[in-house]
Amino acid sequence: MSVQLLKRQFNVKEYNKMPEVGILKEDERVELIRGEILKMSPVGRHHAACVNRLNRLFSQKLGDRVLVSVQNPVELDNYSEPEPDIALLEIKADFYESGHPQSQDLFLIVEVADSTIKFDREVKVLLDAENNVIEVWLVDINEECLEVYRQPIGSSYKQVQKLERGENFFVQRFPDINIQVDEILG
Repeated sequence: MSVQLLKRQFNVKEYNKMPEVGILKEDERVELIRGEILKMSPVGRHHAACVNRLNRLFSQKLGDRVLVSVQNPVELDNYSEPEPDIALLEIKADFYESGHPQSQDLFLIVEVADSTIKFDREVKVLLDAENNVIEVWLVDINEECLEVYRQPIGSSYKQVQKLERGENFFVQRFPDINIQVDEILG
């Protein structure tokens, strides 16, 4: 006889109260994905360096056209509040103090992956598509490539492109800004 366990999903409101009441620590590295609280992998030096390069690159190339958010929450739906490595946000006067950015505020989400590539590709990218995130980049540190996802349709993206060293591309919303894959990978 098999026993099926019932899972209790948490919504964003409940999840955000947890640090206030001592269930989660303020600095605990977790994120809410589809109602489940998942522990995030430690950030290694290659991962951290790539995030730092992206932060600097976007700040230099896009200046005051966007708000570059680094490893901060975005509220995709009532049951998901991931913390992407980089999110390019529409600028708001209160810097999102009144509430975390939502899908309509996002120009781009970037996930940098080494040990989490399968999860990022099979769970996070699909979640982004379901919530109409217009563009997602997945930086694969191990394979030294960049996957670009554009035009969400349901739980996938219509346009998927794999870019390698030596190739140039742009953020869909800012086609006037040329970016080289090598600038991201270092």
